[in-house]
Amino acid sequence: MTPETACIHAVRDATHSTGAVGVPIYQSATFAHPGVGQSTGYDYSRAQNPTREHVEKLLAALEGGAEALAFSSGMAAIATLLELLSPGDELIATDDLYGGSVRLFNNVSAKNGVIVRYVDTSDPAAVSTAITDKTKAVFVESPTNPMMKVSDLAAIKKTIGNKQILLIADNTFLTPYFCNPLALGADIVVHSATKYLSGHNDTLAGFVVVRSPEIAEKLRLLQKTIGAVLSPFDAFLVTRGIKTLAIRMEKAQENALKVAHWLRKQAKVTAVHYVGLPDHPAYELSRRQARGFGSMISFSVDSVETASTILNNTELILFAESLGGVETLITYPMTQTHADVPEAERLARGIDEKLLRLSVGIEAAEDIINDLERAMR
Repeated sequence: MTPETACIHAVRDATHSTGAVGVPIYQSATFAHPGVGQSTGYDYSRAQNPTREHVEKLLAALEGGAEALAFSSGMAAIATLLELLSPGDELIATDDLYGGSVRLFNNVSAKNGVIVRYVDTSDPAAVSTAITDKTKAVFVESPTNPMMKVSDLAAIKKTIGNKQILLIADNTFLTPYFCNPLALGADIVVHSATKYLSGHNDTLAGFVVVRSPEIAEKLRLLQKTIGAVLSPFDAFLVTRGIKTLAIRMEKAQENALKVAHWLRKQAKVTAVHYVGLPDHPAYELSRRQARGFGSMISFSVDSVETASTILNNTELILFAESLGGVETLITYPMTQTHADVPEAERLARGIDEKLLRLSVGIEAAEDIINDLERAMR
């Protein structure tokens, strides 16, 4: 089954007999037992709910995993995942990482005794050098947020070898439609399904997809205990969103390439970071390990004044946090997504007052470009 067909037909609801095409919303917190020692398979929605179970099976099928677990947000998914680590364990993480993940690692994981080492995971040798006998996991974001660096997952897995180290890949930017990290050697995939999987900026959701049933069992216990589960209605929205994932990803990518080429021709733009440009350092790597480049662009302009002018004057493009919806959004990483990253670290990664991030949507490309052109004047 092709990826675009799988988004619609990979999993079908088998919990009812009405013939409904859409998965029902089981808006129930609890389920009655047929009798003593008997269960319908559902007892309490924190443990499992039929609507949530449906979207979990769908994500597992799309990513090629043994199981998927749905959470109330991407950060809830990552936070629960990190509970697999114990005090004294080391976590190697991509240095150019979403600011919310950095905030979690630096303030919560560190408080819990987990040692976090940030390295350039786009360099497998740097990962190899960072690994010690205390390393228990490598957390890779690829492409990175916001500098669009790409990591070679197969090479990192080869570096890890037979060591008992989990390779975790954040696949939010590419989704299972464009990339399947488990097939490249990752043990666990995480998603902020708030973004492309839902696709309409109307719900929060997160997923963890695992290769190993044993790890899935550990995470089920953590999920049930901590309780940050996806609600039935939000599970329905994610399922609905995934049905159009293929056409949204293709259209947004088509637009992104046009916008990236246009940005490169603008006198006030000093750098464009888009993986789909043939001279991007990871262009060939991306062609090998993914079926597409996505639709995220970051670009630098010539001055703070130009950055402010663009942010204050776009009309069609919305100045808002988040990404991956049908609407094109522009973000100021310095004050939004990466505000909690220490200034020295942020500047070292190129995240300064002249950097803007663009999540290209599915509008007509010429309208997006015209809006940017007006805003730059």
